[in-house]
Amino acid sequence: MSLPIIAVIIISVIQVIGFQIGLWSIFSKAGLKGWLSLIPVYRTWLWLRKVIDRPWWWMIFWVIPFIGVFMVYYMIWETIRCFKKTSYLYLIPGTFFYFIYLPYLGFSKKEKYVSRKDWPEFKKTGIRSWGDAIIFAIAAAFLFRTFIIELYTIPSSSMEGSLMVGDYLAVSKYHYGQRIPQTVLALPFMHHTMVFTNFTPSYLEWIERPYMRIPGTTEVKNGDTSVCNYPDGDTVALEQQARSYYAIVRDYDMMLNPKNDFEKRYIVSKYGVENVAAIASKYAGMSGSEAVSHEYSVKFRPVDKRENYVKRCIAIHGDKLEIKRGVVYINGKKAPVPERRQYHYVLPDGISNRVIKSLRINAEDTYVDPTTGDQHIFLSNEQAKEIRDMGKVLIPQIEQDFSYDPEIFPHDSRYPWNKDNFGPLVIPEQGVTVPINDSTIVLYERIIKNYELNELEKKDGKIYINGKVATSYTFRMNYYFMMGDNRHNSADSRYWGFVPEDHIVGKPVYVWMSLDKDRSWGDGKMRWKRMFKVIH
Repeated sequence: MSLPIIAVIIISVIQVIGFQIGLWSIFSKAGLKGWLSLIPVYRTWLWLRKVIDRPWWWMIFWVIPFIGVFMVYYMIWETIRCFKKTSYLYLIPGTFFYFIYLPYLGFSKKEKYVSRKDWPEFKKTGIRSWGDAIIFAIAAAFLFRTFIIELYTIPSSSMEGSLMVGDYLAVSKYHYGQRIPQTVLALPFMHHTMVFTNFTPSYLEWIERPYMRIPGTTEVKNGDTSVCNYPDGDTVALEQQARSYYAIVRDYDMMLNPKNDFEKRYIVSKYGVENVAAIASKYAGMSGSEAVSHEYSVKFRPVDKRENYVKRCIAIHGDKLEIKRGVVYINGKKAPVPERRQYHYVLPDGISNRVIKSLRINAEDTYVDPTTGDQHIFLSNEQAKEIRDMGKVLIPQIEQDFSYDPEIFPHDSRYPWNKDNFGPLVIPEQGVTVPINDSTIVLYERIIKNYELNELEKKDGKIYINGKVATSYTFRMNYYFMMGDNRHNSADSRYWGFVPEDHIVGKPVYVWMSLDKDRSWGDGKMRWKRMFKVIH
């Protein structure tokens, strides 16, 4: 068991014990028998009715997960007020650190419990009234965002045209079950970076809970559109956040220590002779990760503070996945094709910006090859038909054969896969054991080391997991394989591999607003037809 998990367990135990001791002592000061605070449900009734004197029917709120969490903190807040602590200087820190403050109130001879009916009259100032309202609104909105629905926007065209750049999504947290926040000390309504800053984190890593999820109404299924935390985002090069840190490291490894002539040619074609030579000279003798650490500010992020991606779940745990010439097969059968999925075409004659605009083709989905002058474009079947009806020639860009692409998972020439020809590959499933050897370790190394937090070492031709020679490994989580509907313009599981279940955030349920970034307000910027569109 790792040190962070042990620390979390210790802190959790302290919280539970502190809360129970505090409640026992406060029950005693309120004229109740302290041991009654040990009885589940009944203690909540007594706390609500006898200690803070609130209506009996408020017990109903406790059975609602979202409201129940809110009620716990509200009752702690009201309990602190029973000791004539009405200032925010006591209420706010006391509510957050209840496991320390409640025992203090219960045992301190200086602190006297006062029944609600005997409270002295407390007249709120206008500022105090506004303060209470703002605190209540922030707490309610934060809990609603955490446990019910969170709003997201689509920043890239990876799901075009099922979901479009500028779509604002309502994402359900209850379909797949609410994930209990893992990074506890964080500013509300900020993801991983503080507003008005480029790199300042909005969270502290002092306390991090293990992965826990409240049971949902359904599970992630084949074909579901899902929001997940970016698996490759556990480590980021802050100045290059648009790119995977691990992809940058692989590129630097090929520049500094190419394994063969193919890697030499590949990296030169990607970066150019001069750039490769400059990097090789500057960081000679280093590994790729060492060079990247010198070149950029490298930051580790907890699971729930990694970037949010929206993709379609193509395969679930236990499925056998294969892609042949762009066609996806699951367990030997063709997978259903999303209605508005997009593919890559070459348009030798090109089309005008007016046509691109009229067909609502995203600017990110077209470019001109500076070498050939050909226009490359990513289109849905409907858009492709309209362009062909104009008499234009569209040449599909589907890779016909299996050939090695270093950017494609698992980034090893023994698996000569590319974005159109991939697998076969079985998606890891909890409890399933797989053989571990020099060939298979490249498929499962990130699972073992980064996702399931084991120590992994390769030496003397053997693989060691947690200090012991390993020839097999049993998965502790379920995994998924995600792809974008814009099949040739999407960074997805073909590039970064499996998505662990603890990275699943929620299920998009509808588009509540949609804005076209390439149009003005007077020229159809608002996509009215997409308003409140249900997501499939």
